[in-house]
Amino acid sequence: MNYSVVIPLYNKENYVQRAINSVISQTYQEFELIVVNDGSTDNSLIKVQEIEDQRVKVINQANAGVSAARNRGIEEAKNDWVAFLDADDEWKP
Repeated sequence: MNYSVVIPLYNKENYVQRAINSVISQTYQEFELIVVNDGSTDNSLIKVQEIEDQRVKVINQANAGVSAARNRGIEEAKNDWVAFLDADDEWKP
């Protein structure tokens, strides 16, 4: 079973790499990770682009709020199962 992880992103340059790496380091590896950049004005997008993993997909949109970013991630998801993670949170192993 594959799943999609959606991370809404707005000005979390100090945390977003930790969040993404916490998903990538999980034992279950069959996922796509969708980061919805919701109009960040800091270096958040650059931090995401520094991560080299083909499962990470970035969607850019004008700032519309966290709910709109999550909804956009759901629309872009290719899998039936969707999990959410905030850009300043992390999943433990």
